[in-house]
Amino acid sequence: MAKKSNRKSKKKQSPLPLILIGVGLIVVAGIFMVFNASQQGGETADNGEAASQVPAAPPENSEYPPAPEITLKDLEGNTVSLSDYRGHWLLVNNWATWCPPCRAEMPELNAYYQMHKDDGFVLIGISAGDPQNEVEKFVAAYDIQFPIWVDPYQDAIRAFRMSSLPSSFVIDPDGYIRMAWTGGVTLDTLEKNVTPLFSGQ
Repeated sequence: MAKKSNRKSKKKQSPLPLILIGVGLIVVAGIFMVFNASQQGGETADNGEAASQVPAAPPENSEYPPAPEITLKDLEGNTVSLSDYRGHWLLVNNWATWCPPCRAEMPELNAYYQMHKDDGFVLIGISAGDPQNEVEKFVAAYDIQFPIWVDPYQDAIRAFRMSSLPSSFVIDPDGYIRMAWTGGVTLDTLEKNVTPLFSGQ
């Protein structure tokens, strides 16, 4: 007569704990992505291009961060630095020739610069990673009147810690960042948000 086995049969494990863990990880990842996007301030339009953003100023009474020290070359080969513009209100725009929202906002930036270049305001466009000959063609095609700097190694976007293009920063005469945003911008938005800073409105 065969002996009865005393070994208890193993219970089949329920997959429920694994499912709960997986759902938890997805939720945590989702929260992190939303938080990261809100920190960067960038959005993506339905067509995949960066959406126009309203410039965001730091909260009242907060300490403004200093602008990074950036030294590059302009299209004439001159060495130029942000510190050369102390005493002026400055808008720095990081862009690239291949970037659709960058192309869309160039006429707006050009018009804004023409309107305020005699008001102690300076606008500098920094090309992120484009060869100089491509930048020169772009400047000619869009008849850009404000200074353009060439940044073949993308030093500026690393210094500003903003990888999205376009991205813009308003720097006060003492060298502090007073406003920053990502995405294309319109003339109306610039007039509403940036002009009051240097015009005393």
